Amino acid sequence: MEAGALFTLRDQARAERFQKLLLAWAPDRPVKIVHVCGTHEITIAQHGLRSLLPENVEVLEGPGCPVCVTSTQDFDCALQLAERGAILCTFGDMTRVPGTRMTLEEARAEGADVRVVLSAADAVEVARRNPQKPVVFFAVGFETTAPGTAAVLLDHPPDNFYVLVSHKLIPPALEALLSTPPVEISAFLAPGHVSTVIGAGAYRGIAARFHVPIVVAGFEPLDILFAIALVLRQLKEGRAEVENAYPRSVTEAGNLRAQALLREVFAVGPALWRGIGEIPGSGLYLREEFAKHDAKREFGVEGRVGEEKPPGCRCSDVLMARAVPTDCPFYGHACTPLTPIGPCMVGAEGACNIWYRYGGRPRL
Repeated sequence: MEAGALFTLRDQARAERFQKLLLAWAPDRPVKIVHVCGTHEITIAQHGLRSLLPENVEVLEGPGCPVCVTSTQDFDCALQLAERGAILCTFGDMTRVPGTRMTLEEARAEGADVRVVLSAADAVEVARRNPQKPVVFFAVGFETTAPGTAAVLLDHPPDNFYVLVSHKLIPPALEALLSTPPVEISAFLAPGHVSTVIGAGAYRGIAARFHVPIVVAGFEPLDILFAIALVLRQLKEGRAEVENAYPRSVTEAGNLRAQALLREVFAVGPALWRGIGEIPGSGLYLREEFAKHDAKREFGVEGRVGEEKPPGCRCSDVLMARAVPTDCPFYGHACTPLTPIGPCMVGAEGACNIWYRYGGRPRL
């Protein structure tokens, strides 16, 4: 047998053994486990993992798609900047999310210079190549992408480089879900990517305060099943602790250098989450030392809030883990990836988009 073939994270026999554990450890009551990571949902849907769950156990995606939770107010700011002649750089999914008046893709069709980049560093290069024009990076994402934004700002970017900050923090979102009635969440699967930065220890206060198990999960099928098994064992034993099921990448303390970057560049304040509302302490804002690169301040843009919840669309319920995509009357008919009504169908990490691609497959 080849080296490395003794263990794989996509092993059917081990998955079947995990299924037996899930059946043995599942409490005799309904269990709702919520994750906040689009990559987790992709793994669950693509591999049909819900078919292995006990009948009384469901796993739902919450606000784990950064594109989906970016407010229409921030999109309006981005649109104003693009219409004023700035080169607007952002990630691909962001161009198709409905804003207050139009999408950024539609603005580009009308002549705005909107460009897709893969990172903040790419946007800095655009600024260096176009010194005569202001270049704005529409910075979205959670603790995973925010250190990249911080790093370029600390690396003395050109004077024509600006940032429209829409970064958000995951732990306050978990607290918001647990503080907004009706609360039906039994446990959380914590996101692996975010947790590599903030560490497993960042969730301990939440687990203790709300008495809910929180298990950090990796991204392969067996990673997910292992994490769910740990959750069910905690629930069966009446425990509510933080466990790290992804130790090959996540430590207790996290990435201290990345955390230092965030503290040096950003201050923390309230933020609007699309479909959810304002969550205290969940947004990042540029510190005064970096004010000259703050697009909102330098250009005096103040976005207005648009239609956060399109009539009839259940995106907000999906983001709050109160519904699955197929509960929405628009899903798969009026609302598809080509004709999205809500942001959950636009973002590649949105639950509706993922279910449309992989079918959701609650039971095989």
